[in-house]
Amino acid sequence: MPRPVTVTYRISPTPAEVAAAAAQLFTDAVRKAAEARGIARVAISGGTTPKAMFALLADPSQPFVKQVPWDKLDLYWVDERCVPPDHPDSNYKMTREALLSKVPLPAERIHRMEGELEPEEAAARYEAAIRNGFKLEGAETPTFDLLLLGMGDDGHTASLFPHTQALNEMSHIVVANHVPQKDTWRITLTWPVINQGRQVAFLIEGAGKAQVLHDVLLGPYQPETYPSQIIRPASGQLSFLLDRAAAAKLPAPAKGDSAGTLELK
Repeated sequence: MPRPVTVTYRISPTPAEVAAAAAQLFTDAVRKAAEARGIARVAISGGTTPKAMFALLADPSQPFVKQVPWDKLDLYWVDERCVPPDHPDSNYKMTREALLSKVPLPAERIHRMEGELEPEEAAARYEAAIRNGFKLEGAETPTFDLLLLGMGDDGHTASLFPHTQALNEMSHIVVANHVPQKDTWRITLTWPVINQGRQVAFLIEGAGKAQVLHDVLLGPYQPETYPSQIIRPASGQLSFLLDRAAAAKLPAPAKGDSAGTLELK
């Protein structure tokens, strides 16, 4: 049975405002973790909304770049395509160009997935890097302070695609996942690791996501078909930052409120 969670969905009028809300969420989470534990460990995704968020975080005219304690942030990735770091499809390349090249994040705190390696080797090396970075022992799993996720129009998240082998993975932190739908391999954190995060948030925008978001949150539990449904954090809390178009098929929040809640049983 799936774990019950409370879903909070914040609706912004435009994608730009979703990016601003995400930048604030990122900043607040990093500051809170750094103050509490002396280090903040965040895992990020690729995509349009994160790119806009990264641009805001790096913009010297915005407050975020000065508010984030970059020297206490360890940055990881949720998933990566199996391409070199200078490839146009690389999540790392996008992040480097939009954010990393413009902020004072020390190089040793940037932990990229090595998409240029053979998939199984890349996954094993990233799992080892996480184990070392978090100082894990035995079967311990990492607890990220924040994981930022996207969702595809097929209901996938991270590189957990419908009806793929990674959906059955319970023992590893990172796996190589073959995606027949795209005739490619991906490297991804596993869903139990994502669910261990202190904060887990989806960033979703666009009318093309409205129906699948409705089905993920309000439809029957079918995680093989809609892998995003398998994200049920142990904290009992799950956040969605949405634009108005993506939220069109969800229940409208109370009048005058920009956020709604759902109880997933």
